Amino acid sequence: MTQYFPFDPNPRAPAEPPPPGACDAQFHVFGPRERYPVRPDAGYEMPHATFEEAMRMHRTLGITRGVIVQPTTYGTDNSAMLDALALAGPGYRGCTIGKTLDTASEAELQRLHDAGVRGARFNFLRSLNMMPTPEALANSAARLRELGWYMKIQPGNEGILDAVALYEDLDIPVLIDHMGRPDLSEGLDGPTVRKVIELLGRGNFWLMLSNGHKLSRQGAPWDDAVPLAQAYIQAAPDRVVWSTDWPHPVSTRRPPNDGDLLELFYRYAPDADTRRRVLVDNPAALFGFGPVGT
Repeated sequence: MTQYFPFDPNPRAPAEPPPPGACDAQFHVFGPRERYPVRPDAGYEMPHATFEEAMRMHRTLGITRGVIVQPTTYGTDNSAMLDALALAGPGYRGCTIGKTLDTASEAELQRLHDAGVRGARFNFLRSLNMMPTPEALANSAARLRELGWYMKIQPGNEGILDAVALYEDLDIPVLIDHMGRPDLSEGLDGPTVRKVIELLGRGNFWLMLSNGHKLSRQGAPWDDAVPLAQAYIQAAPDRVVWSTDWPHPVSTRRPPNDGDLLELFYRYAPDADTRRRVLVDNPAALFGFGPVGT
């Protein structure tokens, strides 16, 4: 199994705190390994990224809400996510993986819903051994519609274009991760960016501002990621959210400090109103949070 870089264990506070109720729309929890065994064909594992470490990062950044996303590492065993949700409280939601919808009973799905799960993620990265078939995706969309959950899309290495036909005509909320994973060398007129902006115009598609540092061709301070994020915000200011993607799985370079990533978002959204929309109002609408402070 490939060894990837771990997260920075010493998060720093941003120069300016985020608005009250700020949400990290995707992070994962891993380990300890002896309690949460890794599935045999997992594409990767990060055994030391525990819930307690995630909460320390959130407290340091000033984040009070978040979405715990089930990693492919555990397959359909949602134990680590559910245990974390039980500890996290009402300011946190969960997102399972798409394969859960293939096999889970109605009672199990209700248990997930009651725990705070509101979405299912479908992974198109071939290396992670979790790609859905067209039939499974269509069946899952029907179950998501019944549950009132959203569909989450992890793009493949080449972006969304190779699989977008499978979900672009759905009428349920669809959240695209990692800015659609475009090739930034193609600029804002590249085919992936144009397709994402087209989807954002349909009204039910959402976009997660994350992994700008991984998409960047220039490296820190990732200037080339800023125009891309701003174009998405302009296209759908009420349907973009932001995440750390902590602990930055499958990182082939050492991940930045999470304080740096929040400050990169501040460059995406220089004004207070846009920051509040992306960090507070939009995730509240998509993930079903109550008023700030509840």
